[in-house]
Amino acid sequence: MMMSYKSVYIKKGKEESLKRFHPWVFSGAILRLDEGVEEGETVRVLTAQGDFIAVGHFQVGSIAVRVLSFDDVTIDDAFWRKRLAEAFSVRKAVGLVDHGKNNVYRLVHGEGDNLPGLVIDCYAQTAVMQAHSVGMHVCRDSICKALVHVMGDLIAHVYYKSETTLPFKASLGQENGFLYGGSKDDIAMENGLLFHVDWMRGQKTGFFVDQRENRSLLERYAKDRSVLNMFCYTGGFSVYAMRGGARLVHSVDSSAKAIDLTNKNMALNFPDDPRHQAFCDDAFKYMDANDDKYDLIILDPPAFAKHRAALHNALKGYTRLNVKGFERIRHGGILFTFSCSQVVTKDQFRNAVFTAAAQAGRKVRILHQLHQPADHPINIYHPEGEYLKGLVLYVE
Repeated sequence: MMMSYKSVYIKKGKEESLKRFHPWVFSGAILRLDEGVEEGETVRVLTAQGDFIAVGHFQVGSIAVRVLSFDDVTIDDAFWRKRLAEAFSVRKAVGLVDHGKNNVYRLVHGEGDNLPGLVIDCYAQTAVMQAHSVGMHVCRDSICKALVHVMGDLIAHVYYKSETTLPFKASLGQENGFLYGGSKDDIAMENGLLFHVDWMRGQKTGFFVDQRENRSLLERYAKDRSVLNMFCYTGGFSVYAMRGGARLVHSVDSSAKAIDLTNKNMALNFPDDPRHQAFCDDAFKYMDANDDKYDLIILDPPAFAKHRAALHNALKGYTRLNVKGFERIRHGGILFTFSCSQVVTKDQFRNAVFTAAAQAGRKVRILHQLHQPADHPINIYHPEGEYLKGLVLYVE
């Protein structure tokens, strides 16, 4: 039986992007709402004339509706099971669901999996669910139930972590905690390497799953090199560099908690290996004090711009950081440099790095242009989903 949802009406001419399957309805496009529409509620999106366009979650803010389907369907248990099964099929198709060597992957990537506002990362038998919309928060129990059904014995625990990702004005009283099961076993395996994942207190869902392929690439370049992993967080790049045969690996982060986590992860894989040291320090101060010491440097900072208003300062920040990297790296060195700021385009990031190379007076070749992996898919109708940019550079 079809649910009877309240309706949101779009201004004439504002439905064009929706007809091209873009999954967002902006507040400025709304003509009127049915009386009593509440935040997080499932609504039908209609033209000014009353023709159906989509069904989605309503939210107060710039993005007023996040589209769940362009078909007139009921958002019920069967819907969640179908969408999660589709997402799981993609991960199996790209070979990520291999519990022999890898049990770390993103199962749901928001708009990229036609589930805007929802992120689910899998770490061994624990799935960490994060809601970025009020609608997904309201549906969390139904999603959890569908997740357990779809994943079977691959998932024994579901941890909900949305205290920092939902709008505080919504007054949802959300709390982090287990929706299903409950485990203190926080060790997961990525490409044969072991990592502690702090889903309770760590950033994002506890680990940066999106750098998995780029960490593997770094491993291939690490042999006999002196490696600096700046903004190391969990030490992911450092552990891969060690396995790749680096001569020495230094991990640097301004957070003492990050340094502690890096050391724990190193102890899991390379206990008492003298090649690795970790330092709690500011990035610029550390690089100023360590000139011409490293021939492989990783610059993977947190997002410099969370919104468009910060774009100009973010680009200046990327240029300044990369100037420092270019100035300090040895002749013949390799620089891995990244931006995870969604509002910074590939071209803007590349131009910031070009500017840095020119200011530093170094000759630079691009070896690789990097991006997010297959378990962070980009909906072709939602190019805003392409957020991770990276360059691997050979510096003369």
